[in-house]
Amino acid sequence: MRSGGAVGVDHKFVVMCINRNTGKVIWERTAKVAAPHEGYHARYGSYASNSPVTDGKMVYAFFGSRGIFAYDLDGKLIWQKDFPPQRMKLQFGEGAAPTLDGETLYLKFDQEQDSSLLALDKKTGKELWRVAREEGTSWSQPLVAENGGKKQLVVSASNKVRSYDAATGKLIWESTGLGANVIPAPVAAGGMVYVMSGYQRPKLMAIKLGSEGDLTGSSSIVWTNDKGNSYTASPVLNDGKLYFVTDNGMLSCLDAATGQPYYLQQRFPKPYNLKSSPVGVGDRLYISTEEGDVLVAKMGDTFKILATNTLSDQSFIATPAVVDGSLYLRSETNLFCIREKGSH
Repeated sequence: MRSGGAVGVDHKFVVMCINRNTGKVIWERTAKVAAPHEGYHARYGSYASNSPVTDGKMVYAFFGSRGIFAYDLDGKLIWQKDFPPQRMKLQFGEGAAPTLDGETLYLKFDQEQDSSLLALDKKTGKELWRVAREEGTSWSQPLVAENGGKKQLVVSASNKVRSYDAATGKLIWESTGLGANVIPAPVAAGGMVYVMSGYQRPKLMAIKLGSEGDLTGSSSIVWTNDKGNSYTASPVLNDGKLYFVTDNGMLSCLDAATGQPYYLQQRFPKPYNLKSSPVGVGDRLYISTEEGDVLVAKMGDTFKILATNTLSDQSFIATPAVVDGSLYLRSETNLFCIREKGSH
């Protein structure tokens, strides 16, 4: 796959605020103008692949090598922080989203040299801690999980899954087992964390929290799965069931406690390519496709597609967002809001 992007040419890195009821642009800010040193995945990347995060008072826009920018909801820049240029595998781009928990922002820089993980004060951008990581490029978003009243930061990657004390950055546990090019984000519930890779040596691992040190091959690895794992999309964990999709359009549902399948690699009504993650709302999964269809699947023991909704001439790579009964879909060319008529 060739690299995309215009390397060495100035680009604007923009943050936009849009009225979610009307679609009107409320404000738009150019965070930085810079000439990228590397490209991105020619089909699926961009120089703004990192999803922003918000606590309802501030929004944090992370542009990887171009820095992180903290705006209030009126578009005023409160602080910013610069970072050295990253070197990514095959110039596939810098798509790891930041993680926000409490008063802290966590940023992962897994790359081909000098990988690191750092924590910032969300109010000021002050660095709270930084740890070096023996990892190559990965794109998964870190997950804050709680066990025994203490928070830990779980980070998936190709060499090892590692968990760090969220307050200090001290390593708590680690385990080998995942394959290359780790992209899906971890999910956790019921004292377990689930990490996944779907490229070379695909592996899904259910890891029980509570132990320390090297967990490789230990009883803390409760179960594993190597069939139908997601390469790109993150899984959905709901009501003791773990749902995940393949890039070529198959859905699986496993018992989160045991790994036993309710169903495995069920194909959708027609062939699809998938890059966006499914989103669970109530008892339904919403799955947007590159072909412009948005599928609605029923969550539960059996595989059932409830609806197929087509938006002609669109292609969806970004994961849908759901707020107050509205479904927001970002295609390669448009932003859509879908809601029940008369609900707003």
